[in-house]
Amino acid sequence: MEDKLIINKKNLKGEDGYKTFSVRIKDGTVAKLNKLSQETNRSRNELINILLDYAIDNSKVK
Repeated sequence: MEDKLIINKKNLKGEDGYKTFSVRIKDGTVAKLNKLSQETNRSRNELINILLDYAIDNSKVK
């Protein structure tokens, strides 16, 4: 049995299931997000994804 290093191809940008776009966020919201990021040791990007997923899953359209 040969031991070989397996190197997977790197996904090109946009092929990882994520999209990049910019949004405008109030200063107060950014401050809260920064505080939450510091308290949880998670990046703002990770937190934004968690919070958006929760909000979408718990929304109702009337």
